Amino acid sequence: MATYSVRLGGETHGFRDLKDVLACASPLRSGDRLAGVAAESNERCIAARYVLADLPLKVFLEDLVVPYEDDEVTRLIVDSHDAAAFAPVSHMTVGQFREWLLSYEATTEALSALAPGLTPEMAAAVSKLMRNHDLIVVGAKIQVVTAFRNTLGLPGRLASRLQPNHPTDDPMGIAGSTLDGLLYGVGDAVIGINPATDNVDACITLLTLLDRLRERFEIPTQSCVLTHITNSIQAIERGAPLDLVFQSVAGTQAANAGFGVDLAVLREGRDAALSLKRGTVGDNVVYLETGQGSALSAGAHHGVDQQTVEVRAYAVCRELKPLLVNTVVGFIGPEYLYDAKQIIRAGLEDHFCGKLLGVPMGVDVCYTNHAEADQDDMDSLAVLLTTAGCNFLIAVPGADDIMLNYQSLSYHDVVSLRHLFNKPPAPEFEAWLRRMGMLDGAGRLAPVGHGAPHARRLLDYGAAP
Repeated sequence: MATYSVRLGGETHGFRDLKDVLACASPLRSGDRLAGVAAESNERCIAARYVLADLPLKVFLEDLVVPYEDDEVTRLIVDSHDAAAFAPVSHMTVGQFREWLLSYEATTEALSALAPGLTPEMAAAVSKLMRNHDLIVVGAKIQVVTAFRNTLGLPGRLASRLQPNHPTDDPMGIAGSTLDGLLYGVGDAVIGINPATDNVDACITLLTLLDRLRERFEIPTQSCVLTHITNSIQAIERGAPLDLVFQSVAGTQAANAGFGVDLAVLREGRDAALSLKRGTVGDNVVYLETGQGSALSAGAHHGVDQQTVEVRAYAVCRELKPLLVNTVVGFIGPEYLYDAKQIIRAGLEDHFCGKLLGVPMGVDVCYTNHAEADQDDMDSLAVLLTTAGCNFLIAVPGADDIMLNYQSLSYHDVVSLRHLFNKPPAPEFEAWLRRMGMLDGAGRLAPVGHGAPHARRLLDYGAAP
């Protein structure tokens, strides 16, 4: 384990190991202060960035932030590393890698080919040297395309998850929120419910509700009940109409154990979903969520800063070939991301690092009510992420999730972003909206009226007893 130092402004700054360099180089966030790993001053943060910029990328293959013998996520990262894909940048330092990413040479094709050769720690390291603008510019160049009943991640598109949560899992309440979202053209990424009651019977009830709605209106999308993956496996065994298995994941073996999973269980869930063969245009059958602070909140971060350990979770995601991955960026609370500045930065970091590693990255643009943030801040992050080519955003009725008790984006926010940036939904879903008479001649969401009889059927369905 190497030590590092640099002389800056007449003072020598020493760092005990690579973890210390990465932590001190991070933009300030409350979680790193809580963990006792943050730089004590701006000067020390800049010194760490000087050290980081001069480190060869190869160092991250040798100096592991979590020991190989102690952690299966580390073993996955090391054992799955693609040396051939890494070769074009293997001679670079972290600073040189940043310059290359911002250059014309780093095309969409070059970045896609490079992804299997990058480790999470490399992605985290280079992100720490980048301004928000840099994260947006490079993120916009990266495309990660996945498919199940529609195709997500295509250039010039913005997908959305419809999140119709209900505090008692009332079927009529969920159906009403779902129909509301569909009338706004939301839900091409997934119609995904966080169940208030997390058991197999509740999962099957909700899956059946969503599948009947999807089949009745021939909607080219996928549904998911965000229950524990072991519940999904049992639901599959009982014949439930399940499209995607879901799980929250983190960047260390110990943190994943806190979620009640390991790599073997995650692979088992994916195999179970694949066995159903319910996809029509692709076979990406996994939906995963992450979030900065989850490993620290479980006491399972191994002294690694929260952004680096978050990016390690994307190695787990990449292994499972998911349809969707999103960071619930402000959901864990101000103990980890204190205010809007930290939440916005984290959202851009997570999106950039996820896509750089080849993960189909979306973001739940959100905050808790005790954070120093408000809806104007979420508007800013949503616009920045749309500019950066985010695969999908999450929307809830009125931007207020009444079950999870946090603030996100609303259905009409997705509409306005699509209009502002001319980014329609997934092509198969866009074609369905046209068939339903829900788009005007310019491809914009049209009011439901006499010219949209199929959309009227949606309203009538919602009004039925």
